[in-house]
Amino acid sequence: MVKKELVMRINELYYKAKTTGLNPMEKEEQEKLRREYIDEIKKEVKEQLDNAKNHDIYHHRHSCNCENHH
Repeated sequence: MVKKELVMRINELYYKAKTTGLNPMEKEEQEKLRREYIDEIKKEVKEQLDNAKNHDIYHHRHSCNCENHH
């Protein structure tokens, strides 16, 4: 799960960028945190899709008499 602190810091940097601007180190941090956030979301979505796929295959194999699963 995406950490609350990560999202909070991303938001802080966003609002600072819109108001006073970011220094080069903050811009670098912002890019790093955004990449970390995106990677974490992609990981979570992949896990959910894998779980759904495995769940569907399991239920299909155990609830029908078709030959598709042999």
